[in-house]
Amino acid sequence: QVQLVESGGGLVQAGGSLRLSCAASGRTFSTNVLAWFRQAPGKEREFVASSNWNGDKIDYTDSVKGRFTISRDIANNTVSLQMNSLKPEDTAVYYCAASEFLSRYSSVYNYWGQGTQVTVSS
Repeated sequence: QVQLVESGGGLVQAGGSLRLSCAASGRTFSTNVLAWFRQAPGKEREFVASSNWNGDKIDYTDSVKGRFTISRDIANNTVSLQMNSLKPEDTAVYYCAASEFLSRYSSVYNYWGQGTQVTVSS
């Protein structure tokens, strides 16, 4: 089994920054890829960013490129998402997810964290 525990999130003004972290425990091969998804009220869950185990394969959705940075800590098997220049449209519940394979599709990810709220005020 794999457990994902998220931390970070909160309320910030537009233009501000937040950092999310996710600690993964369990079967290592199941956490080859750690990713962040988000879900805003009334919308479907969407892909934000992903990283393979050593960070040499990273992917971002277009709307966060240049503003968000995903990073892996191999020793501690954690993934972080540094979010800068936040916009009100970034408001959502952010979820950490784990998979063996790189993908932007949520159905590929077998393990999910509990979610953490990010609210960006205008």
